[in-house]
Amino acid sequence: MYEKLTNEYKERMEKTVSTLIEEYVTIRAGRANPTVLNKISVEYYGVPTPVSQVANISVQEARILVIQPWDIKILKDVEKAIQKSDIGINPSSDGRVIRLVFPQLTEERRKELTKKVRKYGEEAKVVIRNIRREALDKFKKMEKSSDITEDDYKDIENEVQKLTDEYIANIDAAVKEKEDELLEV
Repeated sequence: MYEKLTNEYKERMEKTVSTLIEEYVTIRAGRANPTVLNKISVEYYGVPTPVSQVANISVQEARILVIQPWDIKILKDVEKAIQKSDIGINPSSDGRVIRLVFPQLTEERRKELTKKVRKYGEEAKVVIRNIRREALDKFKKMEKSSDITEDDYKDIENEVQKLTDEYIANIDAAVKEKEDELLEV
């Protein structure tokens, strides 16, 4: 019955969790993963363009990523963009392709990345809680203006709390999964 009223908030909570998971994909875990390049853009004909749209990206070995630009003229630009990024890997070029060798993560770096993962998780939980607060404020106003009854408000409040608990559990699961991936040697 209250599904229509809570759908908007459910969608926003879902989007928050999916954004967190997308963010986690860009955190490298010692293995070559093309998604670490998702946030890197290169100037191509005057337009900032993601590297994945100007080059073929492939995993050569477990820890080597090969980037082959379709237009050789932008090879140096791609190389500079990777160097300026925060992925922490120096590209090596042979004039035709760029190789990114992912070093084995040190224990210190693993712990640093785990803290980053937890921080992102906490930020996502704050967003979820803000969505809950916003929803409850809206429904409280509806109750005060007699659009819904006090009993309806209590039911909706319980429904919103269930949604909040569900999505916070999803965030906790994502954090745990990423931490396990990072701490895996």
